[in-house]
Amino acid sequence: MFDVAKHLGAVTRAVEDSTHEGTPVKVVVASRTYPTDVDDLWQAVTDPERIPRWFAPVSGDLRLGGRFQVEGNAGGEVTACDEPKHFAITWEFGGDTSWVDVHLEEASDGATLTLRHAADVRDNPHMATYGPGAVGVGWELGLMGLAEHLASGTTIPHEEVEGWGASAEGQSFMSGSASRWGEADAATSGAPEASRAAAARTAAFYTGAEPPA
Repeated sequence: MFDVAKHLGAVTRAVEDSTHEGTPVKVVVASRTYPTDVDDLWQAVTDPERIPRWFAPVSGDLRLGGRFQVEGNAGGEVTACDEPKHFAITWEFGGDTSWVDVHLEEASDGATLTLRHAADVRDNPHMATYGPGAVGVGWELGLMGLAEHLASGTTIPHEEVEGWGASAEGQSFMSGSASRWGEADAATSGAPEASRAAAARTAAFYTGAEPPA
């Protein structure tokens, strides 16, 4: 049985204000520890034959300087690669570019993956409406899928994932994740009520509920 509380509790969340090459950015930071070693975790997140087993099919050249495309999602360029500890990519979608940085490290109970996704906050209506939680929930779904894959070693069919998203468990997970990202943003935004309102809109977006007024 899928344990919503366990998966939500397994992720450490933070939201930071920073800059990327002089550009003001909002950074979503998600971290989760898995019961495996760094080498296996690296392979799970970089092997194009293994990525679709928990995320989505990826085509292109997954080497430094290479370009990739996630099926039905973003594309980009591999801008850093230090196997098996670190890689960085651009995340290009809908005419916008953001930046993803992933670090892996050994932990006392396995291996920890920390993902940082930085997005330009200048004239960004999507960020203003949904806050950083929109990115955070999306990546947290991926981290959850990775956990399920590492636990079972099996492929998670896309159709099964879509059906799960409409289930009570899926709705609870996405709503809970959005709420927690709202709290992470509220801790640093200086406008906690606005952060929570954006998180409520994010939850409605992911679950298909009526957006709050």
